[in-house]
Amino acid sequence: MSGSGETTAGARADAIDELRGQWRRERPDLDLARLDAMALVGRIKRADHLLSKGMKKVFAEYGLEFAEFDVLATLRRVGAPHELTAGGLLKSAMVTSGAITNRLDKLERKGLIERRPDPTDRRAIRVRLTATGLDLVDRAVVDHIANEERMLAALTPEDRATVDDVLRRLLVSLGDTHLG
Repeated sequence: MSGSGETTAGARADAIDELRGQWRRERPDLDLARLDAMALVGRIKRADHLLSKGMKKVFAEYGLEFAEFDVLATLRRVGAPHELTAGGLLKSAMVTSGAITNRLDKLERKGLIERRPDPTDRRAIRVRLTATGLDLVDRAVVDHIANEERMLAALTPEDRATVDDVLRRLLVSLGDTHLG
């Protein structure tokens, strides 16, 4: 890594390059390949943080938090009647049961979902998008996708395909092969 803010490959240096340089300076005994693994995981985590931060702005325009959008989007993508049991929603939305209850309470107060007993299982609750919720998520998802496109603008279509494939392989290797 040179002192000019560029990596040895000629790409601009990022915060993780700085972090890796600090480790190399302070612990020259550490295996460089292990530092590369730490750097890659650090980049994935930082990218997640920065992307999440960028998405918050769009969701706020619709009076939503990311977690609320996730619930609405989950109900929307399952198709009409845009309804799941609370348990099914829990699996598809990838959250804890305590978190889902809190989200559902907020969304219900906003008039975006409704909860009702499951007619086939009196222990279960069904969650459905209201017409207002359906309209809101349909509008928000358009701006959300445009925002994601904007945030990924530095990557060529080929870069995106490569990153997508590599991350898919990583997720599969970590056991992430289905929702729930």
